[in-house]
Amino acid sequence: MKRNNRLESASYFNQVMIILSGSVISTALLRRFRLPPVLGYLIVGLLIGPYALQLVPGPDDLHFLSEFGLVFLLFSLGLEFSLARMTALRHTVFGLGSAQVALCSLFFWSVLHYVFGMSSEASLITAGALGLSSTAIVTQELTRWNELNSVHGHSAIGILLFQDLAAVLFLIMVPALAGTSDHSFSLAIGLIILKGFVLFIAMLATGKWLMPFIFHEVSKTRSEELFVMTVLLVVLTAAWITHAIGLSMALGAFIAGMMLGESHFKHQIEADIRPFRDILLGLFFVTVGMQLDYQVLISNLHWVVLGSLGLIASKGIMISLLASMLGKDRSSALRTGLVLAQGGEFGFALLTLALANQLLKPGLASLIVAIIVVSIAVTPFLIRFNSRISLMILPDKPFEPSMPHDTRELAEATSELEGHIIVCGFGRVGQTVARFMKKENLPLLALDNDPIRVQEAAGGGENIFYGDSSSRKVLEATGVSRARLIVVTVNEYEQSLAIIRAIRDLNQQVPVVVRTRDDSHLEDLKRAGATEVIPEALEGSLMLVTHVMSQMHIPFRRIARMVQTVRQQRYQLLHGYFHGGHSQLIDKQGNPLLRLHPVQVSPTCFAHNKTIADLKLSQVEILNVHRKNAVIESPDNNFIIQSGDTLILQGMADHIEQAESRLYGG
Repeated sequence: MKRNNRLESASYFNQVMIILSGSVISTALLRRFRLPPVLGYLIVGLLIGPYALQLVPGPDDLHFLSEFGLVFLLFSLGLEFSLARMTALRHTVFGLGSAQVALCSLFFWSVLHYVFGMSSEASLITAGALGLSSTAIVTQELTRWNELNSVHGHSAIGILLFQDLAAVLFLIMVPALAGTSDHSFSLAIGLIILKGFVLFIAMLATGKWLMPFIFHEVSKTRSEELFVMTVLLVVLTAAWITHAIGLSMALGAFIAGMMLGESHFKHQIEADIRPFRDILLGLFFVTVGMQLDYQVLISNLHWVVLGSLGLIASKGIMISLLASMLGKDRSSALRTGLVLAQGGEFGFALLTLALANQLLKPGLASLIVAIIVVSIAVTPFLIRFNSRISLMILPDKPFEPSMPHDTRELAEATSELEGHIIVCGFGRVGQTVARFMKKENLPLLALDNDPIRVQEAAGGGENIFYGDSSSRKVLEATGVSRARLIVVTVNEYEQSLAIIRAIRDLNQQVPVVVRTRDDSHLEDLKRAGATEVIPEALEGSLMLVTHVMSQMHIPFRRIARMVQTVRQQRYQLLHGYFHGGHSQLIDKQGNPLLRLHPVQVSPTCFAHNKTIADLKLSQVEILNVHRKNAVIESPDNNFIIQSGDTLILQGMADHIEQAESRLYGG
């Protein structure tokens, strides 16, 4: 008996090792091609499953663990399901979102039931699976290409929020569809919805009154282990309660996420739970892939291709038409359709539940999963090139990155402003600027593309409007031609560049002050039309130097003169720094970073007794020379280098390497 238990444990361990090894390799390969990891998990499941290499007999042994992946996915979505965000996007969520789910589900149900002859129950669940899009992939790709706050980005997020709600409803419906006859279905679904509603109210009340007290007490212990265990206990308890009353465990996890999403501990919980979610969710997708029969897929390859094209085309067209009918311009409506044309991870979850409840046949489920997989594989390319595709389809409609904002209303609200300051981006930096301007009673107007921030700031009395600062229409409405100063405080370089160019197209004279993280794009922003560029990292260094020198009792006038000189020289003294062994060679935009590197000259070096002009170091600058106890700043070309000197070189990594070889060997 003990031997059999050991064999079973060894077999289970081998299965987990095979899955982890395959997942690591496939995910690493897909990352190189910028494809979503979910495809890697599905491919691994297909290869190692019972229909291919048979390295893992079947998904049943891993079903319990994989279901936890779905539980943690729903919990994470619940955390993000902010009631404030829902309120800010309520028109898109409940208008466009509900219309999209209803229209797409009805269309797919009709096709599956009347054209392909599927049962009403199977058609309904499959239609729900095809009607939902991928929250994780769409959000990730929109963020990657800086389109999350565009018109189509906001439309997509609003629709996805409603889809999350609809997915919960579909999860509730699956056991009701499987366990009842036609005449008792309405009674059963009504009873389950009533249970869900009562549970929802009870758990939200618990989250408001009990959970803050518990987590406050746990946080007092300052124990990370206790905090993580408490989060896991809350998630699993909620899942256990819903399972015990006949509902889905995923539903309980979603409500638990909403329960904790409004607390002050939301971000810490999200950070702590992410490793568990990603690992278990990967295992869930592997088990989905194990249910794919490649022979069925090969024999029905034409249906997979046609189904994927049909899904993307029909869903994209329906969403585009709905968005256009509900007031979006044609370009933004089309781009919204392109972004959401795929199936999603909830589709896998619904199909898995339908299989477990015997609502679908395995072969049919494999075919539908394959169609969703292909649509997901195409999604990164659709999102990346959605602007170009839109221009190809609507060549007479050039893309204008405007926001869903009535510019006439904005123009009327700002018509009396003259000589005002426009702040583009109302994050921490923008709000700091606004506070100082208000103290001086200077007229100020702020633009931001975060609807929640705009709503909260406007409620706090700020003169802020919702809009895209890179849109010429929005800038015209703010009175950019009458503005005295424009301050750009957004985080992203590309967005800052677009804003500056839009401003200069409308007003060549107004001063534009731009905040940036570092000095990597200082010259580019200047060339685009920025009057002043303030790099945060370098200004922080200057502030620190100011405090250090004042503590050393250096006269304030001397400190101020030195700091002002550095600013006038465009921070030349602060460019570059000594990099450690783990430092990057490029910045986040892929541009080479300036480095500082010391080179000590010995009697045998080529540079000994040579002038700087003799060295011909065209791509590297010698900032200063350390000679005994003296430092020679910015030596000229006639300066003679001697043995014992230490030269501080500034330049790119490869240029410094070439210069060092030149100094040593000639």
